[in-house]
Amino acid sequence: MKVSGLILTLCILIAFGCSTNHRVAVSHSKSIEKKYARLLEVSKEDIANKKLFLFIDEWYGTPYKYGGKTKKGTDCSGFTGAAFKEVYGKELAGSSLSMYNQCRRIPKEELREGDLVFFKIGSKEVSHVGIYLQNNKFVHATTKAGVMIDDLDEDYYKKYFFNGGRIL
Repeated sequence: MKVSGLILTLCILIAFGCSTNHRVAVSHSKSIEKKYARLLEVSKEDIANKKLFLFIDEWYGTPYKYGGKTKKGTDCSGFTGAAFKEVYGKELAGSSLSMYNQCRRIPKEELREGDLVFFKIGSKEVSHVGIYLQNNKFVHATTKAGVMIDDLDEDYYKKYFFNGGRIL
């Protein structure tokens, strides 16, 4: 009698535990939409690629580490490569310049979510990469604050913006 009662109790806990986790996941997804709609200054309905924004949320604030490719530390190309592999199932490897060479060039005015944005910062060659989101915003790994979202219209990024790119 005691064993069957224990089994019943375990079954109930597992059943309710799973349904609670499901509610938390659904709730988290809705809060992601709200959070990133606010950050990008768009409506919640514009946050359509939940997989992308969940990925960004998991990595947001990851510290900068030159050559890094993990949540313990990443650089711009490491973050961009990890995002493309996880979100789009595409392999992008190498430096920001290498990624630039894997793209079709896109003018700034034609950028859409998932395109890459490239910068020449203190160099004659492409030296920084990020992922375009919406409303002139992009996500990237910065040396000062790690993975974060910035605006292409900020003076610093306007000064160093080079080109957009769409993976072939």
